[in-house]
Amino acid sequence: MTAAVSSPGNAGYDADVVIVGAGPGGATAAYHLAQAGIDVIALEKATFPREKVCGDGLTPRAVKQLVAMGIDLSAENGWIRNHGLRILGGGMRIEMPWPDLAAFPSYGLVRPRQDFDEILARTAQKAGAQLYENTTVTEPIRDERTNRVVGVKTKEGRDYRAPLVLVADGNSSRFSLALGIHKRDDRPMGVAYRRYYRSPRHDDDWLESWLELWDGSPGESRLLPGYGWIFGVGDGTSNVGLGILNTSDAFGKTDYRALLDRWLAHLPEEWGFVEENATAPTRGAALPMGFNRKPHYADGALLVGDAGGMVNPMNGEGIAYAMESGRLAAEIVAQALAEPEGVRRERILHGYPKALDAEYGGYFTVGRLFVRAIGHPSVMKLATRHGLPHPTLMRFCLKLLANLAEPRGGDAFDRIVTALNRLAPAA
Repeated sequence: MTAAVSSPGNAGYDADVVIVGAGPGGATAAYHLAQAGIDVIALEKATFPREKVCGDGLTPRAVKQLVAMGIDLSAENGWIRNHGLRILGGGMRIEMPWPDLAAFPSYGLVRPRQDFDEILARTAQKAGAQLYENTTVTEPIRDERTNRVVGVKTKEGRDYRAPLVLVADGNSSRFSLALGIHKRDDRPMGVAYRRYYRSPRHDDDWLESWLELWDGSPGESRLLPGYGWIFGVGDGTSNVGLGILNTSDAFGKTDYRALLDRWLAHLPEEWGFVEENATAPTRGAALPMGFNRKPHYADGALLVGDAGGMVNPMNGEGIAYAMESGRLAAEIVAQALAEPEGVRRERILHGYPKALDAEYGGYFTVGRLFVRAIGHPSVMKLATRHGLPHPTLMRFCLKLLANLAEPRGGDAFDRIVTALNRLAPAA
């Protein structure tokens, strides 16, 4: 990254960049900006540590970003490694290791969001970013002459001014709404609910995904909408949850807490997923997918992560894309701030949405077609029963659904995934 040469103090600014939200996307951007010598302020409405609804599972894509931040990922530091994905469905059980790629690590991780986000935020602080917790951003400050965003107002009564603002305030993104950027209804949306339980399965070193949820014994009762997961947290508890897409007829018509309870009631009793072992209430959150909010840059404001609808439609993964987009935004902002205000800087900033489209646009287009198809229970059932028995096909599916392919070279599967991502039109 190129170091910034701007002098915010001389321009009446408080910093070069203000970031709204210090979750994975905001904290990652803050870290890389600070590493580049840029004066950055991150504003977080909560106080760390704080909880977020999430499966807590991290694929190799997210691990790569953590490595780039220099974070100690050892077991001694509380990180639980996993080998890959265990899939159950169609009466079958298959374990698929993460692909062996040069572009990504060969392992995943599990870490509760209770302290994951704080680790990232403190890492950004150590790099030189200013972090203000318990600070709620309410609206943008605009230049009266140009209408550009030049800072933010807060509930606490203090303004923070900067020539650029990164918007990383999560799935509802109130700041995006204040900018007049609304979510797109033609994009997929998911919802996820999860709960923690004390369980002997807490040290499972595979991420487990259930493609069929039965309200009773498989084949003898109703097939429930959505998919489930069981992720061992390693601290005596497991994160157990389920997700459903808005392409399902049951979306918005289902009591998700009751749905989770019904599924868990028919899992083996010795796993411990019963009320007396629960360590927290059931919580849920929306998953904004496939670029459901655009434009990703306009008038001095860049959208990062969930605020820009960057959850992967194929698997519901959001942390990796929040961190990747945070790093990408930081790189482009650093280049932009090395130029004087004007046409040249603006041209660089407009490269951010173009870079996002180049990286994810085609893939998310394929993802939208995918979720539309599996929204039909008959299609999901057919794919599960006829796909799982074929290990070679499933290895390809893992690369596609987790977006883990060698960008150059690699095997035939890598080339197919890369070609799909490149050839499908971004929208």
